[in-house]
Amino acid sequence: HGSRCAVLVLDVDRFKEVNDSLGHAAGDELLKVAARRLRAAVREVDTVARFGGDEFVVLLDEITDNHTAATVARKLIDALSAPMVIAGHELYISGSIGISCYPDDGADAETLFKNADVAMYRAKAEGRNTYRFYSAQMNARALEYLVMTNGLRQALERDEFRLYYQPRIDLRTGRVAGVEALVRWQHPDEGLLAPGRFIAIAEETGLVVPIGAWVLREAARQMRAWLDQGLQLDRMAVNLSARQFRDPALIATVEAALEEAGLDAPLLELEVTESMLVDEPEQTADLLSHLKSRGIALAVDDFGTGYSSLAYLKRFPLDYLKIDQSFVRGVPDGQDDCAITLAIIHLAQSLDLQIIAEGVETDAQRAFLKAHGCEYAQGYLFSRPVRAEQIEAMLRGAAAVAGNG
Repeated sequence: HGSRCAVLVLDVDRFKEVNDSLGHAAGDELLKVAARRLRAAVREVDTVARFGGDEFVVLLDEITDNHTAATVARKLIDALSAPMVIAGHELYISGSIGISCYPDDGADAETLFKNADVAMYRAKAEGRNTYRFYSAQMNARALEYLVMTNGLRQALERDEFRLYYQPRIDLRTGRVAGVEALVRWQHPDEGLLAPGRFIAIAEETGLVVPIGAWVLREAARQMRAWLDQGLQLDRMAVNLSARQFRDPALIATVEAALEEAGLDAPLLELEVTESMLVDEPEQTADLLSHLKSRGIALAVDDFGTGYSSLAYLKRFPLDYLKIDQSFVRGVPDGQDDCAITLAIIHLAQSLDLQIIAEGVETDAQRAFLKAHGCEYAQGYLFSRPVRAEQIEAMLRGAAAVAGNG
């Protein structure tokens, strides 16, 4: 009869973690408790259904305006957030909700459900434990996501990824001591894409694992090729994504890349972020120790921006700390940035770790870092990320200067 109504799609956040850690029986009990709470939070005329897995759908019938839907969404989130005891454990869960309204967001059930589902994924992407109303812009983003995901799958098959390399400079000698491999996507329609355009989607879909494996193989192959040409480089640095770091096949992937290229393990450096270190520290310690035992160098990227404790730095077999460019940018004029940078350098020295400064763009930054004991630096002052041929020219030029000297 044409009255306004709303469809709410609710997904229980991180439900899989409960299933994996406590078992499916505990997961089933959690869903029952969640269902009772959801039913108690709405009117008798409203409908609550479990649509599948950990996803519920709520139909709010004959509402006066969208504000009513928002009020109910908040009630549902609050109802879920209260602690519950499952299998002898006190658990705290949350929910992400997407909302579509009739007639604004669709004229039939399928469209309303699809749009509420899109909004729910937006709520998840923006921090979980919240709700979002559907908008046409979300559909555009969802379509872009689908197109990007399909494009990434095809990019692997079509060999569209490229590696660029940013030189790492030894501040004590001025020589190019190593390079960091950085992936780019040579998109058939949009040209060369930086990682910011596609890595997050690759991480979410799991495609970052095969992409990362390709990066390891190609970086190792390129390093071997440079060495065979008589060019001098100490290390090839490769970033590991969080999903790649947790891949059970990581060690096998790294060893296969080294073996395929005929590259000695000490010539490879793997970079991880602070947040990756604090997740499952026992497994992390075992993994890093195994890599270290092979001779692979290990670095913590973007140091100072995460939340790792100093105990982790002492516990893990690390070689390098990389000072994040957000601190380097304020050197030498910003008092706080100088203090943080000096503290990281002193910390590294006390732990017998070497320091790499990222994002160095001025001579004043370089001079400050060198004067205070920072060993290595990379940034636009020295070079942007470039193709392998430009690295070769750089190394040959340096060799020629050294030879003339």
